[in-house]
Amino acid sequence: MKQDAIKRLRELEKENARLKRAVADQTLDKAILKKIAEGKW
Repeated sequence: MKQDAIKRLRELEKENARLKRAVADQTLDKAILKKIAEGKW
């Protein structure tokens, strides 16, 4: 059971990192689009 828990934790850590990158990309895209919309680009 312990090995299964460790494997699951590692999978969740990888998924968490992937999701953090996705959020960072979306945040950057939003900031760029906001600047363009404001005419500051």
